[in-house]
Amino acid sequence: MGDNRSLGFWSIGFLLLIGFANGSIHEYKNERFTVRANARFFHGGSEGLYASKFQNVNSTSSDVNPLEGKSFIRFDDVTFVRTTESARKQNAMQSTAGLVEAIILEVKDRERIGGSFLKTESICCTPELADAGSCSLGEVIIRRDPNDPEWPRQIKTFFKGNKTEVNMSPETVVINKTGMYYLYFMICDPELDGTIIRGRTVWKNPDGYLPGKVSPLMKFFGFMSLAYLLLGLVWFLRFVQFWKDIIQLHYHITFVIALGMCEMAVRYFEYANFDSTGRRPMDVTLWAVTFSSIKKTLSRLLLLVVSMGYGVVKPTLGGITSRVLLLGVIYFVATEALELVEHLGNINDFSGKTLIFLVIPVALLDACFILWIFSSLARTLEKLQIKRNMAKLELYRNFTNALAISVLLSIAWIGFELYFNANDPLSEFWRMAWIIPAFWNLLSFGLLAVICILWAPSNNPTRYSYLAETGDEFEEEGISLTGSGIKSTSDIERNELLYGLADDVEEDKRE
Repeated sequence: MGDNRSLGFWSIGFLLLIGFANGSIHEYKNERFTVRANARFFHGGSEGLYASKFQNVNSTSSDVNPLEGKSFIRFDDVTFVRTTESARKQNAMQSTAGLVEAIILEVKDRERIGGSFLKTESICCTPELADAGSCSLGEVIIRRDPNDPEWPRQIKTFFKGNKTEVNMSPETVVINKTGMYYLYFMICDPELDGTIIRGRTVWKNPDGYLPGKVSPLMKFFGFMSLAYLLLGLVWFLRFVQFWKDIIQLHYHITFVIALGMCEMAVRYFEYANFDSTGRRPMDVTLWAVTFSSIKKTLSRLLLLVVSMGYGVVKPTLGGITSRVLLLGVIYFVATEALELVEHLGNINDFSGKTLIFLVIPVALLDACFILWIFSSLARTLEKLQIKRNMAKLELYRNFTNALAISVLLSIAWIGFELYFNANDPLSEFWRMAWIIPAFWNLLSFGLLAVICILWAPSNNPTRYSYLAETGDEFEEEGISLTGSGIKSTSDIERNELLYGLADDVEEDKRE
């Protein structure tokens, strides 16, 4: 029973962790303590920290900054404020009149906090346990690590006399072991109910302020920026080389490549700035979020219009253009809202329910895109089979195969994400977490690269150009354009073009 209660206590801490993923400088703005068992606690932050490069606390790599190359958690201007009623109950001459404890621990040592090892549900020491010599009355029960008696780390701050406020003494805790660290402020004295905390703590890794959970993403976004740049360069050279055979679809592809390049570059600079300052640069983050939302929207619209045969099977989208644009606008708004909440929200501004309400619309819209894309692909393939246009049919079959593989990979990866999160509720595998968002960026880039290969500009636009469709069809069907009683080539092309347009209009009406 005690083990379950202890696990529930740390599970609450994990839920609070979600909000702290935004920065290495954790600010507390008159936050209240939460009651759990016989303790009051406030979650001060959780981050993955790498071991300091210099294990000796007294050694310095720089005369200017003795903490350079070290991981640490620093307490800056942390102030505790108790209620006036609580302060009035104390004698003005008392030197210790109420205790607040700051406890830092590695996640694997979570069972060392609380009385689970003493077969009790209590978190704070009770008179019975104190009489037995198991703990100190009025303090959190802590079972020290025999290999490192200083951990879990406990920092005490006492209220003095009948003062309502007390400032925590400035202190820096150097981290010499890689792990996921939790910080809790805890109160065992019931007389301190209503106490609030304000101030901040600074968390830093040896090479910068980026949390260890996301620090590999900075290098990843730098790599992706180069990948988009290389793709854009190759595409631009083909674009210039065959500019006379460019169709409207090529301009859409070019725009998506440019957006991807901008998004990855802005993401890289966002993380680089975050790494050097410890705070998200809100202006850069806003641009990154907006570029990401626009690129996601246009990428899905590109897949949709390609599946519909735009520029290949039919010259326009006809009557469904407004519906396509409406879906794109709705998706952009939903994605932008979700991205803003995830990246710009204050640590305690949004609850899990709010995020769920924003995730569900995006998921439903993604499902709409997938269904519409595959239904459009089926109609396009059917039309090409009827017209026996083998070149374009092969093109769309390759595209369908690539899209089907990407959907299967997405489903498999979602399953992996669910498994990963279910088996890692306390972020013990935090060093692997960065691969989850990285995969989706790689998949998006891969699909774009496939489209660029299949629809690359060339001196033979017959395979993807609508204007050249008629000539291919009649050549493939083996129709002779010579001899008596046969219409001229221009008459055949004009009639086939009219029939094709009539078919497209009829299809649009059905849709």
